[in-house]
Amino acid sequence: MTHQSLHATDIASPKIAIIGGGLTGLFTATLLERAFTQNQTQEQNRSHNQDKPSSPHITVFEKSRSVGRLATRYRTDSHTGKNWQWAFGAQFFTAKTNSFQQFITPWLDTGLLQQWRAQVIDLTPATATETSDATQSSDRQKKEQWNTTQARYISTPKMTSWGRTLAEELTHTTIKFKTRVAPLAEYNHHLADNVDKKTELFDEDGASLGHFDWVICTAPNGQAIELMADSGFGEQTKITEAQMLACYTLMLGWDDITQLPETLNNLSNPSISQWDVAYLNESILDRIFIEHQKPAHAELLPSVTIHARNDWSEAHVDDDIESIQAQLLQAAQQALNWNNANTPSQIDCHRWRYAATLVEHKNKDNNSTNNQKSGILVDKQRQWIVSGDWCAQGNIESCYQMAKQTIEVLNKAR
Repeated sequence: MTHQSLHATDIASPKIAIIGGGLTGLFTATLLERAFTQNQTQEQNRSHNQDKPSSPHITVFEKSRSVGRLATRYRTDSHTGKNWQWAFGAQFFTAKTNSFQQFITPWLDTGLLQQWRAQVIDLTPATATETSDATQSSDRQKKEQWNTTQARYISTPKMTSWGRTLAEELTHTTIKFKTRVAPLAEYNHHLADNVDKKTELFDEDGASLGHFDWVICTAPNGQAIELMADSGFGEQTKITEAQMLACYTLMLGWDDITQLPETLNNLSNPSISQWDVAYLNESILDRIFIEHQKPAHAELLPSVTIHARNDWSEAHVDDDIESIQAQLLQAAQQALNWNNANTPSQIDCHRWRYAATLVEHKNKDNNSTNNQKSGILVDKQRQWIVSGDWCAQGNIESCYQMAKQTIEVLNKAR
C-alpha cells in the first residue's frame, strides 16, 4: 500500500491544526500520521540514527461531542431491549479510485466496513385520492441491484463506528471536542515572524488555542466562509462559489415486522422481491432506505430512513421543523401506504443545513456552469488550507481525495 510522504527535513515536527472532526479532518490526520511515520523511518534507516523520530503535533478542533459525519440515531425499546436505528446522514459510500480502495481495505478486512448489495426500486407514490382507497398502492418498478461492480459500503454496527475507530487509531493527534474555533484574524506577518509561528487560534470566548504552523479548515463551506471572512485568506472568493444545499431526513420505526405497511412488506406486488432502497418519483421525497435489512442489522427493530429532495429542503430550510415533519410524514404515507393499523410508532425529523454540494462557475460568456469542483484552497503565505468534501463531489470519497491533496501540499512545503 502506498501513501503520500512528508519530508522530515522540510517539516521536522510541525504543529498542525485541523478545524472540524468530520471524515475529511479524520482522513487528513490519518494520512499525516502515516506520512510522517513512513518518511521518518526512512530517514532513520539512511542515517542509522536510532533516536526516536520526531512526530507531528496535530490538534483537531471539533465543535460537537463526537467525530465523523456518518451520523446515526437510535432508540431502545424498553420491552425487547432492541434498537430502532437510523443512518440519518450519509447512508453509504463508494470507492471508485484505487487509492481509496486501498485506504479502506484494513477496515473491510476487520468487517467494520461491509458491502451493501441492496435491491433498488423506482417508487411512484399513490396520489392523495388513491391513498384513501385501500385497494390502491404505490407503483414499484425494479431498478437495479448494487453489487461488486460498483460496490456501496456501510460502516457496522453503526455508520458512526468508522469515524470513531479512525479517531481511536490516531497516535499523534489530540481531538478537542466541544471547541468552536473563532473566525481567523487578519494575518500579522511581523508577529508571526517574532514568535516563529504562523497562526494563533482562539475559541469563541477569546481564549487562545495555541500557535500553529499550518491551519487546515475542513468545515462545510458556509462555516468556512465565516471562519475566513476577515482573515485575508487568499482564496476567499472561491469558498463562496460552492453552495451547500439542505436536506431534511425523516426517521420512522415500527414495533414489529408484522406491523409494517404492505409496501415495505412487499405483499402487494409479488413480482418484486424484497427491496432495500427506493428512488422516489413525483414526490418531495428523494430516497427511502430500509435500515433493518442492511448487513449486520438483522437485530434491529423495523427502521426506515427517508431523505427529502435537496431542492425542496433548501426552499424550506428555515421553516418550522414541526411543519416540515408533518409534510414529510404525509408524503411518506403516500409512498408507503400505511393506515391506522400500521402507522409508525417512532417518528423523528432532522434538518441538515449543509448536505449536498452545488458549485457554480461562470464561463467565458458569463453563463453559469455547475459541478466544476476546485479542489482544496491553499494560501501558501499564511499556510492555511481550506478543504472538505464540498471542494469536490460532496461525497465520502471526496473527503479522502481532499485529505490526500492536503498531504501533497504539505509535502512540497519548504
